[in-house]
Amino acid sequence: MGDQIQIRECATLDEMTACVDLQREVFALSEVELSPVRHLIVTKNAGGFTLGAYDASRLIGFVLSVPAVMRGERAFYSHMTAVHPEYQSHGVGARLKWAQRTRSLAEGVEYIKWTFEPIKARNAYFNLEKLGATVNEYAVNFYGTDYATAASARNKVGLASDRLFAEWHLRSGRVAALAEGDLAENLGAPAAEIATVADWQSMVESDPKVAVVEQLRIRQDFQAAFERKLVARGFRRVSDKPSFLLFER
Repeated sequence: MGDQIQIRECATLDEMTACVDLQREVFALSEVELSPVRHLIVTKNAGGFTLGAYDASRLIGFVLSVPAVMRGERAFYSHMTAVHPEYQSHGVGARLKWAQRTRSLAEGVEYIKWTFEPIKARNAYFNLEKLGATVNEYAVNFYGTDYATAASARNKVGLASDRLFAEWHLRSGRVAALAEGDLAENLGAPAAEIATVADWQSMVESDPKVAVVEQLRIRQDFQAAFERKLVARGFRRVSDKPSFLLFER
């Protein structure tokens, strides 16, 4: 599957419209929460870009890079990465992110930031272990309370949209090694571990109230770790107890 997929910029109105359509297929979001075509156009004209993954002429994934200034330097905020369900787990997301890094470095940008959910082990493993991102910031209810995710015929529980901020230092030794397909250095023994949920969606669907309690526990664990100035640099992906690995700065 990988050989025929090409990564290139989404530049035309039709290509940007396809990005909006793909959001509807990938994310469980209401229309008001989708990034519209105008957002993609403004992003491009402000110095950002959208890279698309194409299987022949079909858009099957994209990553949106919004121009920003962070830590006193030019940066990109990676607002959204989407891969069509048929193509997930085939390396398309990784190709998009590494293409994003290549394009960013070509433009003199060495830092990218984005958010992800602390209760989704698969995303955490990808961000920390496959890309070499680090995490030292936790945002509580970043997008507002989500009632749709935990809705059922019997029960509706509002889940806070807690997020971790991934920081991608594009020229760090760890990221550079991973970009070349090399094994990153062994990080050694962590100073702390924070267990997350093996199957968040099943937990939400079976007992939303338990999911709320577990989300609060994870939040408190991260807040305590970041108070100690620890940084999440790794992730242990095991079926029974996936865990973030935190280290001294």
